[in-house]
Amino acid sequence: METCDNNVLEAGEADAVAFGLLYIANPDLRTRFALNAPLNEPDPSTFYVPGPKGYTDYPFLKTT
Repeated sequence: METCDNNVLEAGEADAVAFGLLYIANPDLRTRFALNAPLNEPDPSTFYVPGPKGYTDYPFLKTT
């Protein structure tokens, strides 16, 4: 999955950039971007279904 950086905004190619799916799968997305760390892949089969699967069980980046 590709990510976007500030160059898109600075070049005037977008007014805003949203990371909805990436935030669902990466609750620590800001840290991952800052460290250029790998991202968890979202699992769309768990979106909008009952229960916590897919919203609360994605792993955080281990930084220690």
